[in-house]
Amino acid sequence: MTFGMIDKLEISSNWKAPVIGTDLKHGDMPGDKIEISEQHIVNANTIFPKLLELVKDIIEKSKKNKIVISVCGGSGVGKSETASLLSYYFRKIGIGSYTLSGDNYPHRIPAYNDAERLRVFRKNGLQYMIKHGVYTEERFRVLQEWQKEGLDACEDFAEKFPWFQSYIEGGKEGLRNYLGTNREIDFREVSEIVTLFKTGVENIWLKRMGRTETELWYEKVDFRDINILIIEWTHGNSDYLEGVDIPVLLNSTPEETLEHRRQRNRDGKTDSPFTMRVLEIEQKLLEYQAPKAKIILSKQGKILEFKEYQELMQSNKE
Repeated sequence: MTFGMIDKLEISSNWKAPVIGTDLKHGDMPGDKIEISEQHIVNANTIFPKLLELVKDIIEKSKKNKIVISVCGGSGVGKSETASLLSYYFRKIGIGSYTLSGDNYPHRIPAYNDAERLRVFRKNGLQYMIKHGVYTEERFRVLQEWQKEGLDACEDFAEKFPWFQSYIEGGKEGLRNYLGTNREIDFREVSEIVTLFKTGVENIWLKRMGRTETELWYEKVDFRDINILIIEWTHGNSDYLEGVDIPVLLNSTPEETLEHRRQRNRDGKTDSPFTMRVLEIEQKLLEYQAPKAKIILSKQGKILEFKEYQELMQSNKE
């Protein structure tokens, strides 16, 4: 165990949040910009004391000197900001911490991955229509017009065109088999980084990904003085990701997520029908993985017991 780490945790038992200084670092996603709000600080201040307890327990029971924490949640919930603050707090009590962005590890750059998601949706939608005997050339021409307008994921059309429901169900099934799986994301590479970190490798090559095909490179990172690796990522609690000791779920309901995206107007397609299908599926993945989370925080900054989380999510479905 790193000399003094347990002592620092003992000393920090009466931890008080530090003033946020200019030495706050964000994650390692190229071009990522974080804007720390008062709510992000409240969230981090609520999570950190609980994290200290969990980290201390892991050290005492397993004698680990390298611990991996993931901060996961839906779009716009504040993963980057919260993870950056948590890393900052660890460093302020003398424990080295590094924030890794999981968004560097899809198989494709963002534009290509968005295109692949859409291709998967449309291909599977058409195949479902054929499977259910509702595909015709005339109906495809109708579909094609909706595709050109970016409206072919709008479920409302099924009220007037019952055959369209088959296309929607097929498309969603295709997305469920792609989003957050090894087909979309290189979980193996992230898991290998976790293994290297935990076995004490001093220098690890980490991937960097921009938004074009020429913006993909690796950077050597010095982990000699790092005891805490924080992974901020929607998929930080995935069954495909190995080696995470403490998953932290920042929860938001679908309505909260959509409202945040509308306010931020991300990519100009915040409430497109296809974006909504993607967000719905990602939300269900987060709910499925939620039982593994060691800490669950509500959008309002309250730590939830798992039963409270279940009740909250159920109430939003009724």
